[in-house]
Amino acid sequence: MRIGIGIPNTMPGISGPDLVAWAQRAEARGFSTLATIDRIMYPNYDSLITLAAAAAVTQRIGLLTNVLLGPTRPTPLLAKSAASLDQISGGRFILGLGVGGREDDYQAVGVDFHQRGRIFDAQLEALGVAWSGAPQGANGKASTPPPTHGGAVPILIGGSTDAAIERAVKYGIGWTAGGAPPEQSAPFIARLRAAWQAAGREGQPRLVALCYFGLGPQADAAIHAYIDDYYGFLPWAGQMAASLPRNPEDLRSFITRLEAAGYDEVIFDPTSGDLAQVDLLADAVLPGR
Repeated sequence: MRIGIGIPNTMPGISGPDLVAWAQRAEARGFSTLATIDRIMYPNYDSLITLAAAAAVTQRIGLLTNVLLGPTRPTPLLAKSAASLDQISGGRFILGLGVGGREDDYQAVGVDFHQRGRIFDAQLEALGVAWSGAPQGANGKASTPPPTHGGAVPILIGGSTDAAIERAVKYGIGWTAGGAPPEQSAPFIARLRAAWQAAGREGQPRLVALCYFGLGPQADAAIHAYIDDYYGFLPWAGQMAASLPRNPEDLRSFITRLEAAGYDEVIFDPTSGDLAQVDLLADAVLPGR
């Protein structure tokens, strides 16, 4: 099981230099991946810019948008930005994409929220064309730098619908889960694997899970403050906050449950921007590193 960590790009009060320091500490402590989450109408740092900054100050750690709201970005610009980050990072970047569920993000950019699935499908197709090097525009040249991974930036698909399975099989290297309990997602994983095999895809889909956490004496207060702020629109936000791991034993138990469900990697997303959270998490789940 690979163990990644979220970078607190949505954390209130975090500074740009704080994010850079977080990326450096995460790599030094041996985490597999550094991941963002994404909004438009929220005072967060842009996911792709944040990961580009992280790429510049690290050498090994993977970079993941977990997930970027694809339809809120113009497809030609998304294709160019993702291919640029892929090259700048030396092939360490995976583009996690989904549609999200907050209508104000779509209203802000003039995209029809209720058509986001259809727009996303067309976008995924167009991204592949752009990265293939096919002539684009009046000059007949490619529109992006050439991706480092055989003509495409690797994509992970987020979402829990039948359409998410279809997109992951057709366009992705796998699927990323948005915080559901491992046991709850097991039937979805089984369906994804069956569809993967039926489509003739080689190997198995990559499976990534997200889990928020908080450690240390202020963990409970930090968890509730962050979840209430970021997810307060959900009726079950309080229940979500109460269920999150707050100690090393809970974290290790969650990893065991993920392994049993078949996941390859977990991203532990912080609920505090305190840099000490990186070390507390590493000490809990990365013994000997």
